[in-house]
Amino acid sequence: MVVERVDVNPQLITWARKRSGVAAAALRRRFPKLADWEQGERAPTRKQLDAYARATRTSVEWLLLDTPPAERLPIADHRTISGERTRRPTPDLLDTIRQCRQRQDWYRKFARANRETAADIVGALSITTGEVEAAATMRAELHYDVRERRSASANAPARLAEAAEDRGFLVMVNGVVGSNNRRKLDPGEFRGFALVDDVAPVVFVNGAALKEERLFTLAHELTHVWLGTTALCDAEPSLRPSDATERWCSAVAAEFLVPLGELHDALDPRRDPAGDVARLTRRFKVSALVLLRRLHDAGALGSGTFERAYEAELARLHVQRRERKGGGGNFYNTQPVRVSKRFARALLTSTLEGETGNPEAFEMLGFRKAATLRRLAEHLGVA
Repeated sequence: MVVERVDVNPQLITWARKRSGVAAAALRRRFPKLADWEQGERAPTRKQLDAYARATRTSVEWLLLDTPPAERLPIADHRTISGERTRRPTPDLLDTIRQCRQRQDWYRKFARANRETAADIVGALSITTGEVEAAATMRAELHYDVRERRSASANAPARLAEAAEDRGFLVMVNGVVGSNNRRKLDPGEFRGFALVDDVAPVVFVNGAALKEERLFTLAHELTHVWLGTTALCDAEPSLRPSDATERWCSAVAAEFLVPLGELHDALDPRRDPAGDVARLTRRFKVSALVLLRRLHDAGALGSGTFERAYEAELARLHVQRRERKGGGGNFYNTQPVRVSKRFARALLTSTLEGETGNPEAFEMLGFRKAATLRRLAEHLGVA
């Protein structure tokens, strides 16, 4: 029997491998003739091509093109990690943005159908607004001053996410693509992004980053929405971006979390600031990473001391993370956080009322069973 092979441009095979981010050795183990395909000495069968497309997270249609397609980020790139502002986006990042936009589009239609008012905070601030004034405005709108967050029962990131969702944001925190735990997002590629919309502003936080870094990322992305700018970011406390917008958003986020005036009042002149971090983190409900940055901003830590303390804390957190025993967690607690609790409640309500079909709901929520949908609705109190 003659085996039919697909005429594929070898360049597309190589392009798909590099684009995927999957280790070349892993792909070669799965596809022993990969080197021959890339050199044009042999062509894959249709079955092999389909499998290769899945393994490299590429569509078969793209592999059959004459030349590799030009892929660009669909949103403004404000990342500055390693100074590589022209990095090729991975399929994981592109698929994550696409999924978030799909949910945003659905929620916008839902909100308008239900006569929800536009979120008046979108674009309410300007880069010319002073950092202290901007941060105070955000804290007032979100009821997130230091006293309020200290008295809240939820942890600080969850408390801030809930406050933002109460004001109309869709806050999504996820460390994988959709619900696929085999496709982990890379914090080295991005920390978060904001998708500005008058009715359905989305804030996405990369949950694969250290949990101690996520609160700052969340505050930074919220600032982008207040500014009215859609952006992909690598925000983290120690960075001082050269980009003016990113620098302003990071400065406002830092002031939002730890107001410099209150920090000065909380400092104990009898104590070494570097040794007083634990007490201050409890007071402001932030991580040591954020607190160290603010101590540096306040002039209480010199640059050298700050950098050494920050790197030491990062190293400690990474060791702690490796030693911590992993666990899948409760799906019914995790999934609403991944897709936004506000979005999940709206979609489940619409689906149970027959306005949205099960297939569309399954795709956006990340599972395929009606029983799971009903249990999730019960868990969120909408069934």
